[in-house]
Amino acid sequence: MSSPNDQRSGAEVPETTTPPAPNTRREFIRSAGLFTATVAGLGGGLELLTRRPGAGSPGVGGAEAQGADAFTLPNRPLGPYDTNEKVTPWAQSTTYNNFYEFGTDKGDPARLAASLKPRPWTVKIDGEVRKPQTVDIDTLQSWFPLEDRIYRMRCVEGWSMVMPWLGFPLGALIRRLEPTGKAKYVQFTALYDPKQFPGQRGRVLDWPYVEGLRLDEALHPLAFMAVGLHGRVLPGQNGAPLRLVVPWKYGFKGIKSIVRITLTAEQPKTTWALAAPDEYGFYANVNPAVPHPRWSQATERRIGELGRRKTLPFNGYAEQVAGLYRGMDLRKFY
Repeated sequence: MSSPNDQRSGAEVPETTTPPAPNTRREFIRSAGLFTATVAGLGGGLELLTRRPGAGSPGVGGAEAQGADAFTLPNRPLGPYDTNEKVTPWAQSTTYNNFYEFGTDKGDPARLAASLKPRPWTVKIDGEVRKPQTVDIDTLQSWFPLEDRIYRMRCVEGWSMVMPWLGFPLGALIRRLEPTGKAKYVQFTALYDPKQFPGQRGRVLDWPYVEGLRLDEALHPLAFMAVGLHGRVLPGQNGAPLRLVVPWKYGFKGIKSIVRITLTAEQPKTTWALAAPDEYGFYANVNPAVPHPRWSQATERRIGELGRRKTLPFNGYAEQVAGLYRGMDLRKFY
């Protein structure tokens, strides 16, 4: 959720970390309780069960022998939503995180993530839908074939990554819920549990973390619900077991560890917009022409690179999403 309080464009990133044993697709699905459901009839189920991320296999010249990123990505052609940019390695994408529920330091999430228990887990779905329900995370995942998406991620602080997510389109979930005619927005609420999230014992933010999208944004094909990263089960520090990914918006919109999805007629009051309304608006679209009140947004530092690069309008997704905001003042709706 790239929380925006602390801009550290010069912070050091650990060079190495010890990743969990890499999961094949079969292991991912089994660990999430989806093995039987996938075989039984999810679209693309056989492909999910047989494709392996990268070269080799766990236990035979696995990650320990080949390096932490030996199983980073599936062997597949780029999809219609993928960027072809170099993917940020696991060692960096899982150790340089903003997740204030764990703490405000970039290393806190990886250091403290073991306190989060992503199973059992339920998601409450309510509001302006014809099918309100509370659903187990494994059942929710089983409703959709899992897809790989390689997306840019731009933090409002001025750094960026390229993330290989695994999950399903948010729009597919929204349509399954059958929104009523009154639904105009989607509100997401993260888990509030100070026992699992030590950062919630303080008042750095008003917990629980809340984010939201306009309904047409949520239905856009790029909007994504992630349950995995680098072909593996989503780590706690990256938002396990369910997080939102909206690649054309600043990263703090990507709420983690979601426990509730509510369709509403009114625009949600989101956490950072309440905490600092002059700095973090509801829309938070990446716009290099609009500086943050305390720093420029014209350039960014890609994690793992020394220099800075130009930031692209809508984080490089303008062709796909600019039409959603036709006629709006994007400066006003920072």
